Amino acid sequence: MELKKEETLTSKYLFEGKIIKLRYDEVRLQNGNTSTREVVEHPGGVCIAAVDENGQVLMVRQYRRPFDQMLLEVPAGKLNYGEDPYECGARELEEETGYTTDHMEFLGKVYLSPGFCNEVIHVYMTDHLIPGTLHPDEDEFINVERFSLDELVSMIMSGEIQDAKTQIAILKLKTKLDQQK
Repeated sequence: MELKKEETLTSKYLFEGKIIKLRYDEVRLQNGNTSTREVVEHPGGVCIAAVDENGQVLMVRQYRRPFDQMLLEVPAGKLNYGEDPYECGARELEEETGYTTDHMEFLGKVYLSPGFCNEVIHVYMTDHLIPGTLHPDEDEFINVERFSLDELVSMIMSGEIQDAKTQIAILKLKTKLDQQK
């Protein structure tokens, strides 16, 4: 059977917040039946796997309210609507780690929850770190930590690192560096 896109019959916003919007769509399925879809609209984000001069990867530990726990993550942040992902990545790297960079390499983009959310995360890596000043957003409380790439891969495989964007960024970084050997 050839797969076809769903046709949108009606669309209505149920919620429009500071970061997300919730949309309720009525759609026609490819078999002619109708159904509904709840879609969370999100401006997207950027994450950066940043490697220092000693081969250590910069990570941030911060409290995440939805899971009520401290998570270890790569530096990351939300895009403003229409913002260039590269510029956002450079800004977030400095805000969260105190480092700037003059070069980031794009490793791809990922859809974190495509069943209900249109959030796209743009994944970058850099090993061109320039010391700067740490200045997190006023509602961010972050500890910067450093780990070897092998430690991080082990932490992913053991379940210690559960954040999807971090798992993807670290495994992409490891694959990229292994290919360069």
